[in-house]
Amino acid sequence: MRYSNRFRVAGKHFKLKHIDPDFHWAHESEDAARQEIAECRERLAALQYRMYAENRRSLLVCLQAMDAGGKDGTIQHVMGAMNPQGCRVAAFKTPSAEEAAHDFLWREHRALGGRGTVTVFNRSHYEEVLTTRVHRLISKGACSQRYEEINAFEKMLVENGTHIVKFFLHISKEEQLARFKARLEDPAKQWKISEKDYRERELWDDYMHAYERLIRACSTRYSPWYVIPANHKWFRNLVVSQILVEQLESLNMKLPRPTIDLGLIQRRYHRAKKEESRRHG
Repeated sequence: MRYSNRFRVAGKHFKLKHIDPDFHWAHESEDAARQEIAECRERLAALQYRMYAENRRSLLVCLQAMDAGGKDGTIQHVMGAMNPQGCRVAAFKTPSAEEAAHDFLWREHRALGGRGTVTVFNRSHYEEVLTTRVHRLISKGACSQRYEEINAFEKMLVENGTHIVKFFLHISKEEQLARFKARLEDPAKQWKISEKDYRERELWDDYMHAYERLIRACSTRYSPWYVIPANHKWFRNLVVSQILVEQLESLNMKLPRPTIDLGLIQRRYHRAKKEESRRHG
């Protein structure tokens, strides 16, 4: 079974409780999956190169997760296989005064790369129907309206050549606490912990319900959501990589034809090579 089919959300009755964050399919361990991960990274790099060279369309990857859910790790271990020249990452935190003065999709639209580019959103426009709803900053009706606006926004992007893949990295509440502890014990990661993380953790159930609602409302044929069991970081990386490979391969991208006379260039090369041999002969 294709990874895309296994983890894609379909249907309006989706429940996160039906997804086991510890799931790792038939893979026994990271060691057992290591070769497959390496092959995925190699293929991903080749496909991104083809997208960059073709310069006809783009890819948008949206990453959502609870705190410590693995967004940064996914960017490092999966997107790190790509050439930075054709890949950009945008992180979205609390809106600035300028951003708040515009519509809620303005800053995301500005952050998108052009044709030939892979753009990764570390958090995304979905924060505007997630955090805002959990903290009752918008009403249920306003939230539903935003779902429609998001779907229209994504449809417009797709119709203009942007392929969209959205991942929710699903960890358990227990795994989150373990990762918080690991951060506290690692001097290199202590800066990532804040009191806000623990306050938001108290709203875990509210966040799960908000994620369920937005995923059900906004997993569309043209812009699907994939829920990734993410307690095992290596399995998360494998699944995200495989899905991206499958989706990019489905685009049937072609390298552009040369814009020069290759025969002429080859003849010039051989003449230059002979001249170089004479000088050093």
